[in-house]
Amino acid sequence: MKKIYSLIALCTLVFVFACNKDLPTELEFSSYEFNSNDPQGGNWKPILISAGSDLKIPVPTATNSPAYQAELAKTKSAIQGMTAGQRKTLVYWTNNPVVRWNEIALELIAKYNLIPGPNADGTYPVPNPADPQGPPAFPFAHPPYASRALAYLSVAHFDGLISAWHYKFLYNRAPAYQVDPSIPFAYHDQNIPAYPSDGAVVAAASRKILTAMFPLEAAYLERREKEHLESLLLSGEFVPSDLDAGVSIGEEIAALALKRASTDGMKNAQTNQVVGDSIANEAFKRFGWKWINQESPQRPVGLTPLFGKVKMWNVPNVEATRPPMPPKPGTPEFEADVKLLKEYAANSTAERRRITNFWQDGLGTYTPPGHWNDFAARFIVKYRLNTLRAARTFAYLNMAMMDGGISCWDAKYYYHYPRPIQLIPGFETIAGTPNFPAYTSGHSVFSAAGSEILAYIFPEEAKLVRGWAEEAAISRVYGGIHWSFDAIAGTQQGRNVAQYTLEKARVDGAGR
Repeated sequence: MKKIYSLIALCTLVFVFACNKDLPTELEFSSYEFNSNDPQGGNWKPILISAGSDLKIPVPTATNSPAYQAELAKTKSAIQGMTAGQRKTLVYWTNNPVVRWNEIALELIAKYNLIPGPNADGTYPVPNPADPQGPPAFPFAHPPYASRALAYLSVAHFDGLISAWHYKFLYNRAPAYQVDPSIPFAYHDQNIPAYPSDGAVVAAASRKILTAMFPLEAAYLERREKEHLESLLLSGEFVPSDLDAGVSIGEEIAALALKRASTDGMKNAQTNQVVGDSIANEAFKRFGWKWINQESPQRPVGLTPLFGKVKMWNVPNVEATRPPMPPKPGTPEFEADVKLLKEYAANSTAERRRITNFWQDGLGTYTPPGHWNDFAARFIVKYRLNTLRAARTFAYLNMAMMDGGISCWDAKYYYHYPRPIQLIPGFETIAGTPNFPAYTSGHSVFSAAGSEILAYIFPEEAKLVRGWAEEAAISRVYGGIHWSFDAIAGTQQGRNVAQYTLEKARVDGAGR
């Protein structure tokens, strides 16, 4: 019991910081001066490719060539004819569109985070990627799905921008506004070469990755890409060939990311009742218990029972981070937790309810992984990271959280541990009843993994983010959804998972 009370004490200490956090739809920030331009960024170690030079683009024309001068004239003409609406859009995209495209991903996750309801006959339909219109519409953007979508998006951004940086400083072609000082520049001068456009890399990769993840949004995402590319031209930094080269890199790295995604096992994560029942029965043979869904009508199978078999990014296998067995029902440790949950239920406080509600991240939200992406975006802006470092932050954050989710789901269906509502007679939660086993807590794993990455990249925020992770963990106990040992073991599990990603981050050539 000492561990859980220590957890509560720490949450109390950090609550003064956490209580002011809001759930945004769009981060308000404008163009800012990067704290570095990382001229050696093209030499950093990517994830899907072996080096930035793997993605090929044409050698750019010289700035004094007739071809370039014609492009320059086209850029100047477009800027001179800019409308009020285009000026507003230019302000929106800023000079760090990695953050903006991450926000678009979070918006789509929230939009599609809607669990399919039962049919009239009591059966439950499953979203089908082959028929995204449904019903029900594809996808159901639950936490595992969200973590995966964000991981592939962020990894594509990171690798694509390493490639862009490689060519930027190899060819060193000046931005349009430096070649022709009469061209106004919309943002801060960062002294970063223009060819290829880093923004175009991000736009093209984002459109392609997110369209694959959210196929019903294809037209919307195409409009956003077009709008972004237009803003890049109107910024005064790029000419059309800068954009074309960036789009080429973005599309190529997105194709490589989606090739990995097509074989990572996610398509098999949601299985049928026969397989679901066999997983439950195997757990019962092993441990003498199994989770039973408490919904009415009851879904025939839990959420993504085979997500624990999806290919991980940096962890060698799920056994490497599988937590120890939870307490057997009826033991003193188990009964102590029953007493603790009953005490919380009988003595709810405004502070506990606020913590529970803030970290709920349920249906219609951007889920726990999205929550940590929002935190990352705020730190990126606060510390003025350039697009390459912003992409690196999101890539390591989301790989760690996806690996954490896979590890967590492995434990959930390996141990198949019942939730409090199943084992405590008459017990009621204040935060719903998730459709999957209890041990370990997904919120705890996602949050601990995410906090360790942010603590590494932003050491000034280490105490704060680790405190937030502890708060996310205890919120599920306050809500009656989880046992305290779900939260404690899940927090340690998330920290353990993150170490594998941090091993890669420490040797990628970027420094901290």
